[in-house]
Amino acid sequence: MSPAPRGQLAIPFGHRPALGAEDFLIAPGNADAVAWLDRWPDWPGHALALHGPAGCGKSHLAQVWLARSGGTLVAAAALGPGDVERLAPGATVIEDVEDGVDETALFHLFNHAREEGGYLLLTGRQAPARWAIGLPDLASRLAAITAVSLGRPDDALIGAVLAKLFEDRQLRVPEDVIAWLVARMERSFAAIGRVVEALDSLSLAERRNITVPLARRALGGLKQNELDLGV
Repeated sequence: MSPAPRGQLAIPFGHRPALGAEDFLIAPGNADAVAWLDRWPDWPGHALALHGPAGCGKSHLAQVWLARSGGTLVAAAALGPGDVERLAPGATVIEDVEDGVDETALFHLFNHAREEGGYLLLTGRQAPARWAIGLPDLASRLAAITAVSLGRPDDALIGAVLAKLFEDRQLRVPEDVIAWLVARMERSFAAIGRVVEALDSLSLAERRNITVPLARRALGGLKQNELDLGV
């Protein structure tokens, strides 16, 4: 059963970080994760895992938690034995654990964090129980922690975040432009930031208001850049 939120977290989306509670946008795909992050430091086992597809908002939520906890971000591939004692007493985000990690170091970090009052937030595409972990004791630890899934942002959330980012840049964008973008753009938070950046730059360069034709050109330019880069 999901915990009831104690307050609202604020997610910084791109251009200007919005850290006030009133700026946070809750949607069905992220509500459970937000509720669990709001529970911190009351986490069972001093650890939590966020999992979901690329672009679902894991990194955004991790950054918000880091700002709140004063913690440290570590890429899983960079974690080593020498980091354990340094990180254990504090709050640590370890991203992309399923892509490879020093399993012994992570196991000791779990143990030291619990002993010294530290906290771990882990991220990955799949639930921790499905990560290919060879160390039995670590696999057992991962299978026991609370794991929360995030889905890709739905149309309502994409539209709301677009409107928020345009507002942060003091850009007036008609609702029909936002609706046009929502129907055609990639479904990820990273893509939202790129679209807003591209439209802002194009509008400024040409000294034109943001309209559907301008949005079409900006989106087309982004897609062409992705093709050129082989993305």
